[in-house]
Amino acid sequence: MRPRIATHEALRAEIERSARQRDPSRWNADPEDVQRSVLRLVLTLVVVIPKPLERKAIRRMEGGRFTDPVAEDIGRALMLLEAAVRDLALKFGLQPEDLDLDLGPLGKMV
Repeated sequence: MRPRIATHEALRAEIERSARQRDPSRWNADPEDVQRSVLRLVLTLVVVIPKPLERKAIRRMEGGRFTDPVAEDIGRALMLLEAAVRDLALKFGLQPEDLDLDLGPLGKMV
């Protein structure tokens, strides 16, 4: 019976250790840090959502459907968006890898 108790104790210790460790790739709305957690989620979405739009703009530009000034405006807007995300992330102590949330079976966002 003693080995069974040791197994339970080892399992309990592992669960407690896992609970103490925060997996930076998963979003956790910690009540003590809600503002940073919400910003992390929002910035992740701001990074992910423009990706398909950017690819579509590149296809249209390569297909000659944009004038040069329009293509430049789109490129400038995307660069400004990226800079704004980077600045906000730095302001709240987030690194680029913090914005790559793990959605479990769906995989990573970025």
